[in-house]
Amino acid sequence: MDNESIKINTLLLGTDEKSIDKAAELIKSGGLVAFPTETVYGLGGDALSADSSRKIYAAKGRPSDNPLIVHIADTASVYELAAVVPDKAKDLMEAFWPGPLTIILPKKDIVPDETTGGLDTVAIRMPSHPASLDLIRKSNTFIAAPSANTSGRPSPTTAQHVQEDMTGRIDAIIDGGPVGIGIESTIIDLTTEIPAILRPGYITKSMLEAIIGTVEIDKAILQPDPKLRPRAPGMKYTHYAPKGKLTIVEDKTHPGEVTENVISRINSLISESSDKKIAVLTTEEHVKDYNTENIILLGNTKNNITVASRLYAALRECDTIGAELIYSESISRDEFGGAVMNRLLKAAGQRVLYV
Repeated sequence: MDNESIKINTLLLGTDEKSIDKAAELIKSGGLVAFPTETVYGLGGDALSADSSRKIYAAKGRPSDNPLIVHIADTASVYELAAVVPDKAKDLMEAFWPGPLTIILPKKDIVPDETTGGLDTVAIRMPSHPASLDLIRKSNTFIAAPSANTSGRPSPTTAQHVQEDMTGRIDAIIDGGPVGIGIESTIIDLTTEIPAILRPGYITKSMLEAIIGTVEIDKAILQPDPKLRPRAPGMKYTHYAPKGKLTIVEDKTHPGEVTENVISRINSLISESSDKKIAVLTTEEHVKDYNTENIILLGNTKNNITVASRLYAALRECDTIGAELIYSESISRDEFGGAVMNRLLKAAGQRVLYV
C-alpha cells in the first residue's frame, strides 16, 4: 500500500454497539481500525492475515522486523496461537489479564510471519478496555495491533492523536476518549530459561516476580543498542520522538530528583539559545521555576501514573508549538517511574545532560 498515492476515507466511530459492529466488519474485510486500550490506542488488523499485517506496517511506515502484538479477548485463545503454554504463563494470565501485560510464547503456524516480524514467537495480550474486548469478539478473529501512530512518533493516548498521524491511512478510528495508563504494556518473554522483561510498563518486575519467581530485565533495556534486531515492540534505540531535539537534564548525584542544579542548568540552556523556540517538560511542583513561556506539564512527581498518562501528549504538544529544543527533567527511578523514564530516554535518543 503506497500511502502517498492512495488516500483512505477514515471514519471516526464511537464506542456504541453500532460503531463497534461497523469496525468489526472492517477488520473482517481486511481493513485497519484504530481503537482504545487501557494503555495507548492500537492500530488493529486481522492477526491471522499476512496482508493485514503488511497493511499495518505500511500505514505506520514501520520496519517489518518489528513484531506486532496479538490482542485476544479470552485466555482460551492463547492455546490457538501458542505452541507451548507453560505454567508460568497460566499464572501470569490469571494474575494480570485482562490488563497491560504482553506474554511472548512460541508461535503456532496459524500466526503468519508477517505478524511476528519473522520471529518464531508470538506476543499476546488481553486488553482490559471494554471497547477493545468488544471489537475483538465481534471481529471473530485475533487483532494484531501496534500503537496507532506513525513509526517513531509519540504513541497516541487520544483519538485526536491518532487522527493527526493516521487520517487517510486507515479505515476507521474508534474514539474512546483519553486512555488511562498512557504507556504501552509490559512485555515478558517466557521462551527464555529465565523469564525476561523486554519492555517495562505498569506491571513491574516485582509484581511479576511475586507470581512466577525470578525475572530478568533484557540488557537492551539497560544498555540500548541501535543495531539490535527488536525481539519485541518498542526495543528500537530511538522511539516516541518529538520533532525537536529533546535533552533530559539530570542531577548525577540525585537521579530522578529535580534539584536546584537541574533547574539552574535548564535556565542556562534557555538563555544560551534565546534565538530558538524552546519548551521545558516539567511537573506541577516546578512550573514556575523556568524562564520560558513554553512550559509543558508532565504531571505530579508524587504520582508517576499522572506523568505516564501525560507523557506522549506532552511530546506531541512540543510539535504543536514548533519547539526546536526541548529540555526535560528526569523521572523517579522507582519501578513504574523507570518504565516511564524508559520512554522518555527513547524519545531523547538516550540524550542525557548530567549536572
